[in-house]
Order: sequence, then C-alpha cells, then structure tokens
Amino acid sequence: MDDPLATADRSGDRYARELERHLDWLDTFSSTALGVLAAASGIYTYLGVRTLLDDPGVWTTFAALSYSIAVSVGIFVFWSYMLRLLPAVRTASARGGLLLTMALGCVAIIAMSSWLNAAALAGGAAVETHMAATVQQYQAALERAHANAVAGQSLSRDVARVRQSFSDLSEQEAGGTLSGFSGRGAVFRVLTQKGSELQALEDQMTGVTQPIEEAFAQGNTVLARMRSLSVEPGGIEARTVRFSEDAVQLSGLITQMRQLNPAPLVARAAQDLADAVVLPELDGGTADVRAGQNSTISSVLSLVEQRAATLTTAANEVLALPQPSEAIYAPMSAADAVIAYAGNFIPAWAGAISIDLLPAVLVFIIMVVQSAIRGGRGETLTDDRMTVGELRAALAAADLLRQPAGPAPADPPRALIRPGE
Repeated sequence: MDDPLATADRSGDRYARELERHLDWLDTFSSTALGVLAAASGIYTYLGVRTLLDDPGVWTTFAALSYSIAVSVGIFVFWSYMLRLLPAVRTASARGGLLLTMALGCVAIIAMSSWLNAAALAGGAAVETHMAATVQQYQAALERAHANAVAGQSLSRDVARVRQSFSDLSEQEAGGTLSGFSGRGAVFRVLTQKGSELQALEDQMTGVTQPIEEAFAQGNTVLARMRSLSVEPGGIEARTVRFSEDAVQLSGLITQMRQLNPAPLVARAAQDLADAVVLPELDGGTADVRAGQNSTISSVLSLVEQRAATLTTAANEVLALPQPSEAIYAPMSAADAVIAYAGNFIPAWAGAISIDLLPAVLVFIIMVVQSAIRGGRGETLTDDRMTVGELRAALAAADLLRQPAGPAPADPPRALIRPGE
C-alpha cells in the first residue's frame, strides 16, 4: 500500500514543476514586455519635458531626449531587479525590505516620469481648462463692476430729487413764501447756489452713463473672444499668447468701469454740500427783513445738512456692495496645468501612472507563484531542473566513479650496484 505522505509529495512536486514550466515560458518575453513599457514611458516623458523647455534648439532636444532615455533605463533596471529578487527571497525581513524599496522606487518613478506622462497626455486640455476657468473669473468681475457702476448711476435720481427740492424752494422764496419777503435776495442766492452744485453733479453722472455701457459692451466682446480661444483647435502656445493679450485688455476695461462708478463722487459732493456754503450778505432794507433772512438761511442750512446726509447714506450703500475680484490671468505650462487641475483629468493621471507601475503587478504575480511552488515542493531539494548538458556531465562523472580500480603500478627497476663499483 502506497504511503499517503509520499503520494502527496509526488503530487506537490508535479504541481511545482508545472508552475515552473509556465514561468520558464513567461520569462521568454517578460524582459521584452518590460522594455516596451519602459520605452513607451520614455516617449511620453520626452513629450512632457518638451512642454517645460521653451527653447526649440538642438541642445534642448538633446537634453529632453537624454532625460527620457535615462527614465526608460531606470524603469527597466528597477523593475528587472524587483522581478528577479523580490519573488526569490524567503525571509520576512528580506521581503519587507524589498517591498519598502519598491515603494520608494514607485514614488521616485511617479516624481520623475508619471507627471510628465500626464502632461503629455492631457497637458493641452489642462491649459484649456485653465483658460476656461479664467474666463469665468473675468466674466464675474466684469458683471460685478458693471452692476456696481449701474448702482452708482442710479444715485442720479436721488441727486435730481434733492436738486428739485432746492429749485422749488428758490421759486417759493422768489414769491416771498419762505422769508416773507419776495424777491431774489440772500436766501434765494443760497438756494440757487446749492441747486447749481447739484445740477453740476447730476450732469457729471449723466455724462458717465454712455462710457459705462460702452466699456461693458466692449468687455463682453473681449470675453467672447477669450471663450472662443479656450476651445479653438490649433496650437496651444499661440492661443495662450492671444488669450493673455485679451486678458490684459479686459482687466483695463474692468478698472475703467470701477473708476466710472459715480458713487464716490456723490459721497464727496454730499460732504461738500453740507460743509462748503458761501453765505451772502444780508440785503434786507430793514432790521426785521434782515432778521427774517437770517432765520430763513439757518433753516435752509439745516435742510442742506439733512439732504447731504441722505445722499451720503445712499452713496455709502453703493460703496458697500461687493467689489469685483482681482481677476488676473497667470499663464501655465502644460505640466503645471495638469497638476493644478488634476481632479479634472483622473483618467489621464491613471494611464500615466499605470504605464510606469504596471510591472508591480507582475512582481506580485511572480511572488504568489513562487510561494505556491515552494508550498507544493516543500523543503525537499530536487535536481529535476537540470539541463541536458548538466545531465550528461553528471552521468559521465558517475561512470568514472563506477569503474573498477586497476593494478598498482610496478616499482621502477632499480640498478644493482655491486660493492666496489
């Protein structure tokens, strides 16, 4: 009856030999496949490096080519070491050390190659995304600047109302309703003075209406051109230059609309309305008339302060509105853009990293297979992996060992030496 332990050993040994045959077949093209992956990574690394180097000269091409070749060789050598050594070690300490080394190597590969691969795969799209995001920022800033300018322009109605109130009071004073003495005396001149100041302010506010609308329309035209540049086919470098020029022009238009906002002008004019009052000489013929004029002028000055406070409050409300953000376009290279907008290009990043770290999967596969081979064979050492040449040499050595020993060699004849010779 066969021993169960011996049967299990033979079965495990056959299982191990089968796995070893598979590994032998896979080894015939593993190095070639690893070389192809390393070369492909080097090509995309070269394209990524060229996006960082602005000079198109021969030395720039040579530098980018040298870097990409170094990356390809480094990836090939690193993964060749890992494929051979990590599955072969048996102790936990050695395996842990090599795993740590492999992790550090993967980080180094991502740092020197993968992000450049991602720049080559999605760099142009990342720059277009940056341009589209900048267009949105400029559009928000333009609309906010226009809204603030329109809000400031709406203060013209408040100014017109205050000016109309002074005009009505001056007409009443001309008829003698305010001071009780008809004519165009001191009180009439004070009211006319303040009405003229408000009329001048209203004219200034009316004069900026058309420039504000023209700046806003021109800004929308520039925005439309920038938006088309962000999606226009063709070389990204030329489009970036034109986009930068439009961004500078649009920034100037936004600044212009901020300066055209009449709210600060209204706030200063309201302050001057209350502080700068030129009191005319009282021209009443009698003391009673002059006393009435003085009392009326005091009432008018109090009214001026109230109207100035109203205008100041309205102007401060406009000035308290959120200001347009400082939209500034900072040109980005493809490599920088693909990092800044990495969340939008996860597939490109996944492909760029996978092409460099795919051999790690092969390393783990071989580790599992080698562990299965050791488990099937156990601790017994066999010589079933000898080559034909090694087998012939071993048989020849065995034949020499089995040959019988021959007779002992005879002593060489010695010459007889007689005494006296």
